[in-house]
Amino acid sequence: MQRFEGKKAVITGAAQGIGRRVAERMAAEGAEVVLIDRSEERIAVAAAIRAAGGVAHEMAADLETWAGCVAALQFGADQMGQVDILVNNVGGTIWAQPYEFYQPDQIEAEVRRSLFPTLFCCRAALDHMLPRSAGVIVNVSSIATRSLNRVPYAAAKGGVNAITASLAWEVAERGIRVVATAPGGTEAPPRVIPRNPNAENDQRADHYQTIVDQTIASSLMKRYGTLDEQTGAILFLASDEASYITGVTLPIGGGDLG
Repeated sequence: MQRFEGKKAVITGAAQGIGRRVAERMAAEGAEVVLIDRSEERIAVAAAIRAAGGVAHEMAADLETWAGCVAALQFGADQMGQVDILVNNVGGTIWAQPYEFYQPDQIEAEVRRSLFPTLFCCRAALDHMLPRSAGVIVNVSSIATRSLNRVPYAAAKGGVNAITASLAWEVAERGIRVVATAPGGTEAPPRVIPRNPNAENDQRADHYQTIVDQTIASSLMKRYGTLDEQTGAILFLASDEASYITGVTLPIGGGDLG
């Protein structure tokens, strides 16, 4: 399929996991892509896409800041001429523990990691999409809005769902669609840069195991998903096949609706 022939896409958090697979598959279907990530691994991913015949650019940016998000979208527009698609993939649980153990700085860090990149990048994207009355924003949320041992992360991803619904309503008649997926547990290679490099020292193994057990128990299929199962839904929502879909968050959790 060449669903994205001629499309220009910015993918955040594209150096590993879901974001990397989205970039690879979207490029394989004809899109020109810009990979945004703090990890140097983005360079190798972009090079691999080019080696496979795709068109890819890459940039390092701190998307927890407004300036970083503005720079990322501007870089995409400068490199590709326009931005047709934005996939907001940055986020992820930093600590896994009952809420009573979270400290104020940890709460703020979780929200800044998993809410602000989407909140800021959505706003920055509008400057490039509204003048053309065209564009698609796909936010990657989580079914963990209802989960154990990650209340601040749940709050952040609940915010992503709210952004999706509210912004879609605002811009639907101006040619822009805003949608989201809510991934469940997903099997992926070990992260190149862990979300919490000090996890072994500052969180208990049983607290994280609670998340794993709850994720499997909540899934009707009793398993984790694959990267391609998550990516397939994102690509569908980003494509013209979903042209009459906006404002929704699609759970991809084996029947767990979050």
